[in-house]
Amino acid sequence: MAKTYATGRRKTSIAKVWLTPGSGKITVNGLSLDAWLGGLEAKKLRVTQPLALVKQDTSVDINATTLGGGFSGQSDALRHGISRALCIFNAEFRAVLKPYGMLTRDSRTVERKKPGLRKARRSPQFSKR
Repeated sequence: MAKTYATGRRKTSIAKVWLTPGSGKITVNGLSLDAWLGGLEAKKLRVTQPLALVKQDTSVDINATTLGGGFSGQSDALRHGISRALCIFNAEFRAVLKPYGMLTRDSRTVERKKPGLRKARRSPQFSKR
C-alpha cells in the first residue's frame, strides 16, 4: 500500500500524519514518541490508542509533524490525525474507531475575552462604595 496522509486538530494544535506499512515506529517532529513526550505516559497511551483499537500497532509506521499549542493539544491532534489516516488506509477501521469518538474533532477551545470583562466571563470586582 502507498503512503496515507491525514490532518488532525485540537485547540490551536495541528498534526500532519503520514502512515505507511512498516514495523510500528512512531516519529514526531523528527523524534521518537518516547523522546518527544518524555515521561508523559498517559499522553503516549492516548496517541497510540487508535492503533491499539484496530490492532495495527506493529504493522504501520507513523511519521508526524505537529505545530501550535502545547503537548496536550498536540498529542490529541496527533491521535485525531492517526485515526483519520487509519480510516483512509483501510475503510473497515472506521466502524471500530467511530464508537470510541476517535474521528470526532474535539472542538473545545479557549473562549475569547469580552470587552468590559476581566476574562471571558469574569466581571470586574463590584464595589458598593
